[in-house]
Amino acid sequence: MTLCSRCASTGKTCCQQTDILVTRADVTRIRLHSGRDDFYEHRPPEDPECLGDEGDPNWLLYTLRLDGTRRVLRQTTAGDCCFLTSSGCALPGEVRPLVCRLHPVTYTETGLTGLYPGCPEELAEPGQALLQAIGMDLGTARRWWEELYRELRQELRPVDRAA
Repeated sequence: MTLCSRCASTGKTCCQQTDILVTRADVTRIRLHSGRDDFYEHRPPEDPECLGDEGDPNWLLYTLRLDGTRRVLRQTTAGDCCFLTSSGCALPGEVRPLVCRLHPVTYTETGLTGLYPGCPEELAEPGQALLQAIGMDLGTARRWWEELYRELRQELRPVDRAA
């Protein structure tokens, strides 16, 4: 059982009360897997921290539409991600949004910057490093980071900014 599964069983995860950004390509991957179209919406960021650049001056340019909204996964009335189950994410790893795959790795457009301090490392097996506990390695994180920013840059085309 991965750290994410153990975390989900506690009922307090990064998938709750969090706006989960999805790229246009994330939407396509999820749609093809689930056959659904009702899993995302456009809304303004609820967390004011999402409006800062966090050392990433292009983040808002890449993620906010002209009307100040961004594409995020829908949440249940309790604030959970619509794909969160008691055992973790209902989506297979290769279908999950890239920001979910990358969590808890932090990053900017210039590279990986560290690990998010809120991940409950205490749920890891004794002696397990955080990335090992979630089943990720730095090479995979770099690949997902490159893919995320490639997809975000593609969305800068004016025709895509409104969608």
